[in-house]
Amino acid sequence: MQFFRQDEAEVSAIVGWGVRVLLLSPSDRVSDSKVAVRVAGLGGAVEIVNEPFAALDTLILKSTGYGLFVIECDAFGGLDAGRKLVSLLHKGGVSMPILLVSSECQTQEFPKDSHTPVVLRAPVSAVSLRVGFEHAMRDRLVFQAQ
Repeated sequence: MQFFRQDEAEVSAIVGWGVRVLLLSPSDRVSDSKVAVRVAGLGGAVEIVNEPFAALDTLILKSTGYGLFVIECDAFGGLDAGRKLVSLLHKGGVSMPILLVSSECQTQEFPKDSHTPVVLRAPVSAVSLRVGFEHAMRDRLVFQAQ
């Protein structure tokens, strides 16, 4: 049997500690959504909303302090509907990291432009979500200097 010990696990394991995440999902509780559980596992403080325009209202009209917006697109009209919601969010003057999760995704997208959402294939794996999360938050994460 082999054991691995990571010396500084608390420094590198949780990439999004304390980031407030708004998740647009058909689930009512964090424990009911695989995406929500995995984002919470990365350190995000996940709050769920079940209606697309309620999510836009929350992000556009209120100063909420969310650092990431995640959309489970399949339950709300697919990937195109998710992209339209992002467009409406930008028209409302909000620019923030966004993850779109959809089973329609043929190729995962990790754009260079920080205003363009990261697109992940559903069902999302722990690895792709971590990479997508880190990529979306690349301008906001502060790395500890050693």
